[in-house]
Amino acid sequence: MSDENRVNELETQVLQEYSSIAQTMKRFNQVCKELSHNPNEQLLQQLRQLEQKMGLVLTLYKASVWSVIMDEQQQQQQQQ
Repeated sequence: MSDENRVNELETQVLQEYSSIAQTMKRFNQVCKELSHNPNEQLLQQLRQLEQKMGLVLTLYKASVWSVIMDEQQQQQQQQ
């Protein structure tokens, strides 16, 4: 197989992926429009619950990172 054929195959694969992504984005846009014109209350409620949980996870993550940083600083101070 020549280099030209390999490049053409690669180009074809890349174009197919772009086409697939474009179709997915069109569908995503359509679903977003449908939801904005006709909101699903159950979905909104579930998303609010998820948002609250994600906020809690973020807070716990930040607290954990802060704890690790403080522990490292204390260890460095004790070593000096």
